[in-house]
Amino acid sequence: MSKKVFIGGAWPYANNSLHLGHIAALLPGDVIARYHRKAGNSVLYVSGTDCHGTPITLRAKNQKVSPESIALTYHKEFSECFRKLNFSYDSYSLTHNDFHADFVKEVISKLFESGELYEKTEFQDYCENCHQFLSDREIEGTCPICGGHAKGDQCDDCLATFDANELTNKTCKYCGSPVSKHSNVHLYWKLSKYQHQITDYVSSHEHLWRFSAINESRKYLANSGLIDRAITRQLDWGIDVPVEGFDDKKIYVWIEAVLGYISAGKKYCEEHGLNWEDFYKNSSSLDTYYVHGKDNIPFHTIIFPALLMALNENYQLPNHIVSCQFLNINDEKISKSKGNGITVKDLLSEYSSDSIRYCLTYQAPELKDTNFTPEILEQLHNKFLVGEYGNFVNRNLSFLVKKFKGIIPVGTVDPDVISTIQEAYSKVGTLIEKAELRNAIQEIQQLVKYANKYYDEKQPWIQVKQDISAFNNTTSTCIALIVNIANLYEPFIPDSSNTVYNFFGISKPNWEYISVVPGATLNNVSILFTRID
Repeated sequence: MSKKVFIGGAWPYANNSLHLGHIAALLPGDVIARYHRKAGNSVLYVSGTDCHGTPITLRAKNQKVSPESIALTYHKEFSECFRKLNFSYDSYSLTHNDFHADFVKEVISKLFESGELYEKTEFQDYCENCHQFLSDREIEGTCPICGGHAKGDQCDDCLATFDANELTNKTCKYCGSPVSKHSNVHLYWKLSKYQHQITDYVSSHEHLWRFSAINESRKYLANSGLIDRAITRQLDWGIDVPVEGFDDKKIYVWIEAVLGYISAGKKYCEEHGLNWEDFYKNSSSLDTYYVHGKDNIPFHTIIFPALLMALNENYQLPNHIVSCQFLNINDEKISKSKGNGITVKDLLSEYSSDSIRYCLTYQAPELKDTNFTPEILEQLHNKFLVGEYGNFVNRNLSFLVKKFKGIIPVGTVDPDVISTIQEAYSKVGTLIEKAELRNAIQEIQQLVKYANKYYDEKQPWIQVKQDISAFNNTTSTCIALIVNIANLYEPFIPDSSNTVYNFFGISKPNWEYISVVPGATLNNVSILFTRID
């Protein structure tokens, strides 16, 4: 029985280029989406660019351009990177559009009218010279821990993070004037009232989450518990607050960005004649996956579920939480200050999409931090894609092209091999559904090893001279292995799988055993992978 599957990929923030850590965290969403489509399920896979917030405003001021220009520039870059990496989003949107803004304002209005929001006066940093309130990132001062120079809530010297209120000798980032305190009124959300409900929700879903999500959620709930959060920010760039008296403020980005999961999918469904509620409202036939990095866990396991509870409109809370640990570069954590992140656009200029996707799945930081270097990518590519998978495909098909004009022989596929292939579909499918993608891709690679062993033991290069019937059976069996391995690999490395499909004239196969028509002629056979020297 087919089901509805919603997959939400975290929204990258539009103030810098995508680095490999972003892709390592987001790639599982595409693999899961491609698998579920092949399995016959109705999939809605969405993400987009997070366009609002203080860092974008600061970058715009530094570059003397508009925040919109910064956001749209990076949105274009992100979209192109995802396209080149073969991400199969149904909708890759952005938070800077009227549909999203209207949806967010509708949600905020509902929360205000239902009593979920309240006004709170607080004292904020203010620059008398610039005549404006300052966010954490717009102040500088002395670190409360080491006494070094600190920006906002992080020290440049000791790299500690803290509450910006702990800074001493505060000055305005723009003009250098001393900072004072002025009273300001903001809207707050009663998040604290959901402490018990969220605790129960986390406990009941732990079997569907990765360990990091379980651990981080438990710590978040136990350390300080849920506290009420401001949903407005003193900014000129963002979504207007639909409550009287807050015309000088915008919706805080933390609450409006997660609502993009709904607004992007709702817009797509309306444009394509689908019922958007099928992918969001409680149903026994709906399954949901939320895919993101470690630093985004609380927003997906606590903030977003509590927000859905507050709306009280029968939204299904997130089922599968697919969170990643950190991908290190040369055994160092990616750091803007160190400048050690490898950008996606730079890597795409050197390596193929399949090679990058294979490496980032094989080296995925699913349960612990892992390491990336170009040398690791090249080693995995040469060993597994060229040396094992590509070699198996090439030595079978090139022989047929050379000796038999590419005509597929009439033979019997070994029934034991058919059983092994079918078992692989079952194992790999189960692992993908559980988001255990490293294990899944290694399971496929085991089938590749099995295929090479079968070929070597049967010795078709000798059979073709001594027993043509045995040769035909062996070759038919190897061809069955080739097309089905390609089908198993398609969610992970779609380009090479589509190349194999084209060899055989196969179109959009499902997640099931593929039979090849004997007597047909191979099309445009070529080397599947080229060795990287």
